[in-house]
Amino acid sequence: MNEMQDMPLAVRADVWLWAARFFKTRSLAKQAIDGGKVDVNGSGCKPAKTLHVGDRIELTRGEERLEVVIVALSQMRGPAPVAQGLYRETEASAAAREAARAQRRLGAAGLLRPPTRPDKQARRQIQRFKDGQT
Repeated sequence: MNEMQDMPLAVRADVWLWAARFFKTRSLAKQAIDGGKVDVNGSGCKPAKTLHVGDRIELTRGEERLEVVIVALSQMRGPAPVAQGLYRETEASAAAREAARAQRRLGAAGLLRPPTRPDKQARRQIQRFKDGQT
């Protein structure tokens, strides 16, 4: 069969987000859309909104903000390399994500972690300190 015949002309937003591996399940994609975490072409979105090639999606997952353009449509979830071929992240979005990642890395630089886990005596000292017994 021809690959172009297999490609749908429009796909539901929640199905496409699941197929593109932005969310682990379709219900999580639906919850994100209902929660206002997904915008299509600059406006709100509903789970059943039909997506087309060329649509721009703004997606928020935790602290991560993505802006992608749909390159291909799929209703089936496939391997990660295939899913990554369904969209193209905008250059501005990639630069902003990299800047945020660098900022988080710098913020965590002041946090000194011990080289090993505390032993039994150290755990008791920590607990006494927390309880205010010193």
